[in-house]
Amino acid sequence: MQKIKFMKQYFGFSPLFSPKRCNFAGNMILERLTILNYKNIAQADLTFSPKINCLIGLNGEGKTNLLDAVHFLSLCKSATTSMDSLVLRHGEEFMMLEGHYRKEDDTPETIHCGLKRGQKKVIRRDKKPYKRLAEHIGLIPLILVSPADQMLIAGGSEERRRFMDVVISQYDRNYLESLMRYNKALLQRNALLKIEDAEPDELLLSLWEEQMAREGELIYACRQRYIDEFIPLFQQYYSHISGGREEVSLRYTSHCQRGPLLEVIQRDRLKDRAVGYSLHGIHKDDIEMLLGGFPIKREGSQGQNKSFLIALKLAQFEFLKHTGSQTTPLLLLDDIFDKLDAGRVEQIVKLVASDDFGQIFITDTNREHLDRILSSAGPDHKLFYVKGGEVSV
Repeated sequence: MQKIKFMKQYFGFSPLFSPKRCNFAGNMILERLTILNYKNIAQADLTFSPKINCLIGLNGEGKTNLLDAVHFLSLCKSATTSMDSLVLRHGEEFMMLEGHYRKEDDTPETIHCGLKRGQKKVIRRDKKPYKRLAEHIGLIPLILVSPADQMLIAGGSEERRRFMDVVISQYDRNYLESLMRYNKALLQRNALLKIEDAEPDELLLSLWEEQMAREGELIYACRQRYIDEFIPLFQQYYSHISGGREEVSLRYTSHCQRGPLLEVIQRDRLKDRAVGYSLHGIHKDDIEMLLGGFPIKREGSQGQNKSFLIALKLAQFEFLKHTGSQTTPLLLLDDIFDKLDAGRVEQIVKLVASDDFGQIFITDTNREHLDRILSSAGPDHKLFYVKGGEVSV
């Protein structure tokens, strides 16, 4: 297998939320994870391999919940729910996660997360709480590949915007700040549009529209640059997984492509007033996902869709590996082999067992899949069994 490399032209382009680029990405290893009352996991204290960690068990036993705990420590939130209270184990009033990490230079990092029912979560780095959770995003980059990714194809545009935002926010804090300011302005404008008894304050409406336009154009430029660079990398991964049998691509669409965003937003203010919310802006951006030049939503088989999604996420991994904190992301692969033919499984096994990746966590119900990965990975691996929320080696 020819090693997939981050292409040379991706390094060093002009700034506008321009990520830091590097030729070397150091590893951040999760050495130990302590869990208390997280979803169906009452208690666990686990020590991991620095390379491949496989979790085997039937569906619903807690494999995905363990991966979600790792996700929470990296991104300050669950991958499966937007409500923090839903991660609390049934009948419990609090949960706790603690991850002990080690950097490439052997420097230790401890991340602690605590959440009490009815209160805000607290994230601490080496015992010091963050004033703002956004400060933590990007310290421990992470990519999750899971069955929920099918919503990138089948779901609405919100899923595809999140696909962009989750990576860009991990390598550029300015982007995340701009996105937060845009969303605040959008909420305020929508609140004014909903006023029923009187016309909204014209000056205040204009101020929020100007902020939406200012931040929105910056966000659009960054998303466009990301997609332009991302497409060739994604195509390489898909070609490798599929054996070069199909051609794929992405097409980014945005209201910013219609002209100055402020004009686009203000042009239909009366229509926005009638419906009570903002019809135009970067909160409506989308990505067209194409197979052979046509929407994969209509054209793709189950195997092609799965290959498409895995290639998207592995390309995100490769992109993130060479940006931001210059740290190889943790890679979480949740039940990825279902609905794939033997040839595609074989190619993915070869990829994840190669030296291109750092620490990997893989779940599956099929011991045969995991045995093939472990036999390719050499001695540096661990196998965990998950049943009823309990984890054993």
